[in-house]
Amino acid sequence: MRIIIARHGDPDYEHDSLTAKGDVEAKYLAKELSKLKVKKIYSSPLGRAKRTASFTADKLKMDLDVRSWLQEFPGKCEKPNRQGIVEYCWDWLPADWTAEPLFYDKDKWVDAPAFEGTNIREEWDKVRSGMDELLAENGYVRDGLVYRAERPNDDTILIFCHLGVEAVMVGYMLGISPMVLWHGFVPAPSSVTEIVTEERVEGIANFRTKYYGSTFHLYKNGEDPSFAARFCELYTNYDERH
Repeated sequence: MRIIIARHGDPDYEHDSLTAKGDVEAKYLAKELSKLKVKKIYSSPLGRAKRTASFTADKLKMDLDVRSWLQEFPGKCEKPNRQGIVEYCWDWLPADWTAEPLFYDKDKWVDAPAFEGTNIREEWDKVRSGMDELLAENGYVRDGLVYRAERPNDDTILIFCHLGVEAVMVGYMLGISPMVLWHGFVPAPSSVTEIVTEERVEGIANFRTKYYGSTFHLYKNGEDPSFAARFCELYTNYDERH
């Protein structure tokens, strides 16, 4: 099975939709994804993801299967040195998050002291349960750290969602702490991640990532990726996000 995860296009967060550039990105994405033989299209319930998905769904003449747990990951915490300010987990300063050994552990990252009293474990559990259900529906049942291929197939499914929840999903499938993925990978708006099953022993499958956060559809059409998800490349680049 092939799983293609697409982040929404350049966001208009105020209206939970896309900017004009985001629409362009989503159209170029649909141009490529509509060439595939797709079995199912899943989407976050949020407007920016559903609008991005709609361009592909319209071309394929398919409906969206909206899953509530595909919304942007709502786990929140208090960052170091930001007393009283509740924030998401994925833009900590490098010196802060790398100082916590638990953040590198695929199971114990949620046990870090910084997450005590937060909703992060609860929301992590929702994503894991949702992913298990989705994969089981498509023939792959989690069994420890591998998957039983109960109905092995070469279907393609599309998932339209968000930067934060994508890292949680991929981390769960591959056995990687989402803190590592959140801070080490940059899925730009409308970017694509492709994950495929490998069944090297009959009946037992695992997942491998072919690419993460690719913007091939934008480069192919001469469109620069949006900067959202990135921080300044050089500290002296004062026109970029610090």
